[in-house]
This record gives sequence, C-alpha cells and structure tokens, in this order.
Amino acid sequence: MVRKRTNGEATEPLLGDQHRIDLRQRASNSTSTSQLALVGFRVSRIESLDYEMSENELLSQDWRARSARLEIFEYVLLKWTLCFLIGVLSGCVGFLTNLAIENIAGIKFVVTSNMMLVNKYLWAFGVFGVSNLVLTMFAAVITAYIAPVAAGSGIPEVKAYLNGIDAPEIFSFRTLIVKIVGCIAAVSSSLHVGKAGPMLHTTSCIASLLGQGGSHKYHLTCRWLRYFKNDRDRRDLVTCGAGAGIAAAFRAPIGGVLFVLESLSSWWRSTLLWRTFFTTAVVAVVLRALIDFCKSGNCGLFGKGGLIMFDVTADNVSYNLADLPAVIILGVVGGVLGSLYNCLISKVLRVYTLINEEGRRYKLLLAAIVSICTSCCLFGLPWLASCRPCPGGISEACPSIGRSGNFKKFQCAPDHYNDLASLFFNTNDDAIRNLYSGGTDKAFSKYSIIVFFVASYFLGIFSYGIVVPCGLFVPVILTGATYGRLTGMLMGSHSTLDHGLFAVLGSASFLGGSMRITVSVCVILLELTNNLLLLPLVMLVVLISKSVADCFNSNIYDILVKLKGFPFLYGYAEPYMSQLIVSDVVTGPLQMFNSVEKVGKVVHILKTTGHNGFPVIDEPPFSDSPILRGLVLRSHLLVLLKKRCFLHHSSAAPIDAFEQFSAEDFAKHGVKGDAIEDIIFATEELEMFIDLRPFTNASPFTVVETMSLAKAHILFREVALRHLLVIPKSSLGEPVVGILTRHDFMPEHVLGLYPLLTRGSRKLLQLRKASVIKMFR
Repeated sequence: MVRKRTNGEATEPLLGDQHRIDLRQRASNSTSTSQLALVGFRVSRIESLDYEMSENELLSQDWRARSARLEIFEYVLLKWTLCFLIGVLSGCVGFLTNLAIENIAGIKFVVTSNMMLVNKYLWAFGVFGVSNLVLTMFAAVITAYIAPVAAGSGIPEVKAYLNGIDAPEIFSFRTLIVKIVGCIAAVSSSLHVGKAGPMLHTTSCIASLLGQGGSHKYHLTCRWLRYFKNDRDRRDLVTCGAGAGIAAAFRAPIGGVLFVLESLSSWWRSTLLWRTFFTTAVVAVVLRALIDFCKSGNCGLFGKGGLIMFDVTADNVSYNLADLPAVIILGVVGGVLGSLYNCLISKVLRVYTLINEEGRRYKLLLAAIVSICTSCCLFGLPWLASCRPCPGGISEACPSIGRSGNFKKFQCAPDHYNDLASLFFNTNDDAIRNLYSGGTDKAFSKYSIIVFFVASYFLGIFSYGIVVPCGLFVPVILTGATYGRLTGMLMGSHSTLDHGLFAVLGSASFLGGSMRITVSVCVILLELTNNLLLLPLVMLVVLISKSVADCFNSNIYDILVKLKGFPFLYGYAEPYMSQLIVSDVVTGPLQMFNSVEKVGKVVHILKTTGHNGFPVIDEPPFSDSPILRGLVLRSHLLVLLKKRCFLHHSSAAPIDAFEQFSAEDFAKHGVKGDAIEDIIFATEELEMFIDLRPFTNASPFTVVETMSLAKAHILFREVALRHLLVIPKSSLGEPVVGILTRHDFMPEHVLGLYPLLTRGSRKLLQLRKASVIKMFR
C-alpha cells in the first residue's frame, strides 16, 4: 500500500523494513509506448473501444419515446437474424476456401506427378517451384499493397479487439477480400501455413461488417440496424463470427465456441454463449449440406483431404495402465517442444519485422526466399527416402497417382511408394489425414518420420511472419501429429496404442504446449476424429503439456499480441500494482469542462489534446459547490460542434436536445468521424456557449484515489471500461482528481514512472523459477 498526502505528494510505501522502495524516484517523462502498436507492418496509434453505454438525458428521452416491447422484440430478433446470417456466410466462405485450395493444389500436384511418371524430374521441379512462387507472390503483393493488416493469422488482432482495443482497418471490407484470396493462394502454394487463423479473421470481418449496417461513406446504410451502431453489440457479433471461423475451418461447432471462450474473449455471459453456439451450429449445417453436394462429384478435385471433411473413426480404442507412461512422456516432451516453438517464432518475427520495415520490396523478397526454400525442401527431401513395396490387403490404391492418398509413387518403380513424399508432396490437410489414419503402423519408416518432423517444425517457424495471410493452427497440428507418430514408433511393443492414435495425441500435446488451450483442443480433436473414446487420453496429455510449457513462456497468441504492441489487459494484476494506489499513476494536466462551456474553450482543448473523455463539472450558479456531473465523450462534442447547437449566453434557456438530436446522431459508425480540424468556426461562434448537460453521461464509473492499482485494474477490465474517473477522498478541492485509461495500467507505463519496482518483479520471478526447479527435483 502507498499512502498519499492530501496535497498530492506520495510518501514511502508500507512494505516492511526489508523491502522499502522509494516510489518518488520517477521517470522524467511518462511513457507512451502502450498507445502505439504494429498493425500489419505499420506502427499505428491505438484507441480503446467504448463498451460502456452512455446514460444521458438524450438517451433516456429516446427510450421513453419508443414502444418498449416492440423495440426489445426488434432488437432480439435482429440479433438472432444476424447470427444466422453470420453462420450461413461463414459456412459458405469456409467451404469455398477449402474447395479452391483443394482444386488449385490438386491440379499442381497432378501436373507435377504426371511429369515425374515420364521421368521429367527437372521439369517437374520447375513447374512445382514456379507455381508455388507465383501463388506466394500473388498473395504477398495483394497483401502488401492493398491490405497489410491481412497478413498473418489475424487471431491476435481479433483477440485484442475483444479486449477493447480498436486497431485500424482490421475489419474493413478490403481486409476481408484480401484475407480470403490471399489465404487461398498462400495455402495452395505449399507454404507450411494453415487456413484456420485467416478463416477466423475472415468470419470476424463478416460479422463486423454486418453489424456495421453497410457503408456510411457511400450512403449504403440500413436504418434497421441502428441498434448495433455501438461497440458493445459489435463485440458480441465479432465473438460469434470468431467461433464460426473455427467451426468452418474444422467442422467443429462446439470446439469453435470453446476456443473463443478459452483463448479470445475477455468478457463472456450466458446469452452470448447461446448466440455463439447457434452461429456455429448454422455453420455445421451449411457445411454438411455443401459436403453432400460435393459427394456427387460436382466439386472437381475436392475430396477427403480437407479438414472440414475429415473423419477418423474406430469401433473401439483399447488402452490400459501400461500405456500411461507413453502418454505422460508425450505430454512432457510436447510441452517442452511447444514452448521452444513459441520462443523461436518470437525471435524469427523480430528479425522479420526489421526486414519488413525496409519497405514493400523487402517484404516481397522475403516471401520469395521462403517460398523457394520451401519448394526445395518439399521436392528435394523425399529423394532421401528409399522406396517401399506396397502393403498387401489394403483397400486404398497403391501407389496413389493423380489424387491424394497415403501412398505417393514419386520416383519409385511400379507397386512401390515413397513414404516421405506421401507427407511432403501433399497439402497439409492430406498429410494430417495420412498420419491420423489407423492401421498404418508400417506405412512410414522411422527415418522418414524424423526427417518430416524436423522439416515441418522449422518450416512452420520460418513460414509464419511473411506478408501473406497464414495461420499457425494447422502447422502445429501437423507437426504434433508427426511427433506423436514418432513417439509411437519409439515405444514399440511397450505400448498397445495404434500409431494413428499416437498422432492424434501428439497434436493435442503440441497444441497444449504452444497455444496452451485445453478444453477447446479436446473438443476440436474429438470433432475432427469422430472418436469419443479418445477423450481421457487427450485430456491427460493436454493438461500435462500445458503445465510443463507454462513453466517456460506464454502461449503463442499472447506472445504475438505483445510483439505487436497491443495494450492488452489480462485478467490478473501484476504483483507490484498492489504496492500503488490509483493516484500514483494518474498523469496530468486534467482537462475539464463546465456544464455550460464556452465554444472557444471546447475547440481549443479538442485541438490541443487527444483525450476521448472529459469530466463535466457543475459550478455556481448551477450548484452550491463544484460537483462532478459526469463524463462527456469527444465524439459527442464533435457532433455538437458540427451541428452548431450554441447558446448566446451562459445563462440562456437550455436547449431541447430531443427536438434537435436523435440517438442515431451519436451512434458510432464504421468509418472515422470528422476531426476537429475539419470544422470551421466564425469568430463570433467561438464566443458563444454550449450546453453539455443533456449529452453528459451522468453515471460514469468512479474510484476513490486511495484504491489500490491492482483492484482498479480488475474493475477496469471486468466492466470493460475506457475511462475510470478518480475522485478525491476528501470533499475539499476539485471534485475529480484524474482519469484512468488503459494506458495507465500498462506495465511499461507503471514501471516507467517507478523503475525501482522492477526489483520486486525480478525477485518474484526468481522465486517462481526456484520453486519450479525444487518441485521437479
């Protein structure tokens, strides 16, 4: 705890005689790094979202003037209708994306294989490498020049948005188009990337655009969507869209709901759970209908390779206590490999960021180098494997020529196949299906699995971060499946589990070690494999891998959010925050308005500050003493100034706000509103007055200045605030001390003000590491 004198000077904290920290040793300037983030490949200024509903006189009159039952019925009906539309569009986009990837990649592999059948190996490599390079460069060019925000998976951006961070252009229409087209080209180019992350970002864009109600810029807006022109309802729609993305990528509706709940969403409630589940159920129905249509042969090369059409069934899965050591080892090693995977990706991304900062040419050059190296690995490494005779008594054709399958001929003689080519010379989805297949314990050699594991592990690291839409989910599943099958081979007769089941458990282990998701991983893998009997083993291996990996670093999405610089608020407060009170981090000067303020002062403050909320004070003659009336938003002030709702005298009769304005005038549109520099004022207008009382939020959240910073942090995040007013403990002086925003809770800001607090955090970290080492000993 820190005591604060009434005059504003902080005294020493009460931490005991051995742990005193002089908090008066502050940095000379407050930090501002938490207000900037890397969006795409450009550093942009970040703002927070207004999830809090403003309760002012205008809004109260607007609701009283409406028919309450009719308005509520329309609101609920529209929300469910939008969820239905999100589900239908997400299912269609997911199906068409997978269809395009399967056909483009299938044509490429068929042409290359046909050339190899006539021993034109050099021509085959040229076609394979050039086609991969063209597809990669197409995805890189449209991403770099049209929508740089579409690069990467998009999951960190969606996670930041659901935390209350407004990053520019992340849900724009051009981002949506580039995400879809770029993802198809990137995944078809045989890069070691996935489509699950881009799919989630795509469906989130769809949800946001539907909630936006059309383009206000081009006068294509839907008035009946006026209820959703606020950040709170758009957040709910984006949450439904994110769940629909996972459901569309893996045909896992329940897994999509749980993934959003476990990994993305910062706020959750039961009604949102129902709507998200309804959305993902619609996705599953749409996919099922489209898949049935494709079974009649109307979809070209679209076959069983896509994960949305993936089933691994087994009549029974037998395991006993003798198999538990193998599962435990799988979980422990998976946690170590997953944490190392995260560490290497973060280091590679730092290097890629330095390259991308040099300009678009360097971004494209980096993408070309990665594509060429990937093509050389995929085509060259299978030559290291020896040909194997086709096994007898199988229903599948061996070798598989001109289509996907477990047995690729590559350079082998008739009735032989190349097991390493069956993994490399395939789409990622087909390779996962091959590894998951049961009854194929002798289909792959130990040497080929080791080569493929090492290659897929590092290709996944070096492929992520180039300027194309790409995800991490599928590469992690593929690498984990390879590691799991390798573990099954090494266990030999010590385990009775099928190697395909080991592959499923390996994917669960690696997902738990890298992404640190538990419940959603179990459900997604069960929905993928259609095998409920695997649940106990999957639960065990995921819990072990996550626990082990948590001892080393954070999950991959938290690492990416931190690398991008998003001011993310976690559900816990840092230990050193309990040593501070809120007034210790409030920086000034505080800008306030009177309830009836001069226009010139309002214009001057808006031009000279970037604040988005201002306290409104009632002073005599409107009150006996200065009191806090509420909070007025910058966007609302701009609306008032633009419509020039002015008074000639401060004592003039108040305006009838309900006649001159409607609630829709203050709704938040999809595009940025007018800036204060865009509004021109005459000299006499600056001397007039503006009445802020009808537009002031009369019930803002407040905390007393002596509250601990840790407690305020929890309140700020749980209620999803943008502004938190700090009021004095004493009634003397100003009625408000300051405003807490997201920036004030960022570690770089707090530790910038009090750098000696880092000593305590380092000691705590050393204590945690020592306890972990002691536990293992």
